[in-house]
Amino acid sequence: MTKDERFVILASSLGTVFEWYDFYLYGSLAGIIGAQFFSAYPPATRDIFALLAFAAGFLVRPFGAIVFGRVGDIVGRKYTFLVTILIMGLSTFIVGLLPNAATIGIAAPIILIALRLAQGLALGGEYGGAATYVAEHAPNGKRGYYTSFIQTTATLGLFLSLLVILFTRSALGEADFAAWGWRIPFLVSVLLLGISVWIRLRLNESPIFQKMKDEGKGSKAPLTEAFGNWQNGKLVLLALLGGVMGQGVVWYTGQFYALFFLQSILKVDGYTANLLIAWSLLLGTGFFIVFGALSDKIGRKPIILGGCLIAALTFFPIFKMITTNANPALEKAIESAKVEVVADPGGCGDLFNPVGTRVFTAPCDTARAFLSQSSVKYATTAGPAGSGVKVMVNGKEVAYANAKDGNPAITAAVQAAGYPKAGDAGIVKMAHPLDIFRPQVAAIIGLLFVLVVYVTMVYGPIAAMLVELFPTRIRYTSMSLPYHIGNGWFGGLLPATAFAIVASTGDIYAGLWYPIIFASITVVIGFLFLPETKDVDIKAT
Repeated sequence: MTKDERFVILASSLGTVFEWYDFYLYGSLAGIIGAQFFSAYPPATRDIFALLAFAAGFLVRPFGAIVFGRVGDIVGRKYTFLVTILIMGLSTFIVGLLPNAATIGIAAPIILIALRLAQGLALGGEYGGAATYVAEHAPNGKRGYYTSFIQTTATLGLFLSLLVILFTRSALGEADFAAWGWRIPFLVSVLLLGISVWIRLRLNESPIFQKMKDEGKGSKAPLTEAFGNWQNGKLVLLALLGGVMGQGVVWYTGQFYALFFLQSILKVDGYTANLLIAWSLLLGTGFFIVFGALSDKIGRKPIILGGCLIAALTFFPIFKMITTNANPALEKAIESAKVEVVADPGGCGDLFNPVGTRVFTAPCDTARAFLSQSSVKYATTAGPAGSGVKVMVNGKEVAYANAKDGNPAITAAVQAAGYPKAGDAGIVKMAHPLDIFRPQVAAIIGLLFVLVVYVTMVYGPIAAMLVELFPTRIRYTSMSLPYHIGNGWFGGLLPATAFAIVASTGDIYAGLWYPIIFASITVVIGFLFLPETKDVDIKAT
């Protein structure tokens, strides 16, 4: 690798790390942001709204891919991802200054969501530009290795955001951090923005793109060529369904849903949960490069589809083992305690509520929602027509009033049946960042590390594969759209949807069916229809 090539990879990767840092800050602080900007709603609804505001940034990513992909294919790679990083960095900085709902009312969440949408649009143009730029500098036979450095950026950005959050949390204490200290990581991003812009201004345009432009062979209508032409449109569809869709759900399960599962379902404190994820990322990030380089030798498909298949087959046992180690009392209670909600089926609705806008008032629904939020596994049993609601814990009826008073009787009953209290001594808790050698902590980090390895398998080679599928004149546009639909929609909606599945079924593991089903679909479609691309010469296209 020459000095110039190393600088290209460093500049592209470093800027993208900072951009992902900006984007992930929100996801890591979703609980606190929910309390700050959605304080008019009950706690459970706040969490859903906070997750949905996070997901809003993912929903608009495909539109950013279309807008900035077109600009990148017409104007150039370099200037496009300069614009995207400016939008991202400034949006993040403004979040750090934004007054909360208690100060400016409904304007606070509206402005917050607008900033999330701006971030999503910018990220929609960022990744395709960075991946294309690096790939067009890479020699044939090493694109998987070169672009794998770009693939590390999302995880490194998340890791950096977790480190800054943990440092700020430790320095200020939980009370001050929740009140105002959460703003510091957002404000720090302005320094990262300055570094990123300075580095990217020193880059030259991609040589392959510049040569094509000098020869007058560039596309004047990249959107029409990319999506109006069935030959290319078919490849876009195959890239999405046979590659990126499965990659997206495996990635977000291994990083974001794992963090959410630890905190919201297993009741691990935020400090410990972030540390556990940070350690798994630190140990696993190098495998992006390992699998990227390996894909240059054995192909992109075997690694990506292999990762999707292994993940689909092992998600259930891995998450159950995480429960065993992180909250053993909860696991034991799930196995031994029998909790039922007995009610007239006509009075029970569907609890599936991924957008968080439904308000449950029927006693059957509020009882089940309360149990789900308490991580209690329950079953719904049909009672006589017109009967009221009974909550049965190990065969004994517990008085049920409503969900507003916290249901102390039900809480006491399930705790007597073995369900742990908040802060139970058996729940994993790390005293400091290096408290990793106790068997309980080491086991959880090991399991999370396995999930990160799955992420590196599916994500390490994906940039090279997408670049190689499409010709230079419409590459930026063509690769960006399937990537951001797969990751932005299928992946970005995963935490809220999976949590809604858990709430509606009463089973803390039921949300895993979401990534398992989509990863399995990708394995089948990719195996049957997606072409292998590792030997494609992109300089000739």
